[in-house]
Amino acid sequence: MFRANVMKPVTYTVNGQQICGISNGNEQQPLLLCLHGWLDNAASFQPLMPYLNDYHVVAIDWPGHGLSSHRGPDAHYHFLDWVYDLIALFRAQQWQAIDIIAHSMGAMVASAFAAAFPEHVRSLTLIDAIGILTSDTAETTVQLRKGLLSRLTRHVKPKSTHMTIESAVAARVSVSDLKTEHAALIVKRGIEQTEKGFIWRSDSRLRATSPYRFTLAQAKQLVADVTAPVQLIYGDKGMEMVTTGLACFGPLYQNFQQHKLLGGHHVHMEQPEQAAKLITELIKHKK
Repeated sequence: MFRANVMKPVTYTVNGQQICGISNGNEQQPLLLCLHGWLDNAASFQPLMPYLNDYHVVAIDWPGHGLSSHRGPDAHYHFLDWVYDLIALFRAQQWQAIDIIAHSMGAMVASAFAAAFPEHVRSLTLIDAIGILTSDTAETTVQLRKGLLSRLTRHVKPKSTHMTIESAVAARVSVSDLKTEHAALIVKRGIEQTEKGFIWRSDSRLRATSPYRFTLAQAKQLVADVTAPVQLIYGDKGMEMVTTGLACFGPLYQNFQQHKLLGGHHVHMEQPEQAAKLITELIKHKK
């Protein structure tokens, strides 16, 4: 049922850094943790939250995104570090087993987290992403070179500036399948005003190429080790890699179901009521 609530800011201190986010719903009810995708932020779950008012929903900004702290000057954004951020957050908050809703990159991180720390995951809803990005072993050296060289340029490349928020929203729409109203939610949380105009809050180092990736065999083992119930919600016009990923990774999950909705990569923003219904059904079935 849809009931509009006032969303509240949340801030957690993890390893001396701040992980920020937004919360909504009944704080006396079970926690649902939402994990966004690459270069998005917690606001990408705002359309979904009012349909999950019977739960305490928390959406975080990953480090380097939204309002959360950036990593130190000597650090970078490795895939495995996202998994570490998650277990550190769980331990800092003394969270036990909870239900996780994760989109895109967040879904891949959540899958690895669920494999390594099954005691912390009651159920896992993946949104337009499945499995984990991999690289052929023959590309290891090339991947390493590209990744390390890209770090050099990301340290010095200036951020683009927009004179208005509308300009920034238009820029985000131009490189995605987001509708303007959905892009505006993400942009407004992910931008800051300076004397010269509006710039992105996100850490420029997020755009650096990863110097290494899992092999397909490693990714398959991680997925096969996920014991929690898993469902995939994906858009009929979403990422093409989801279709291939379904064939590769779908059969490996121990308890898996899939649901296709009308929409694109951010299908949870386009079809929030339908997505919330599927999430609620999975959670209730798990009980």
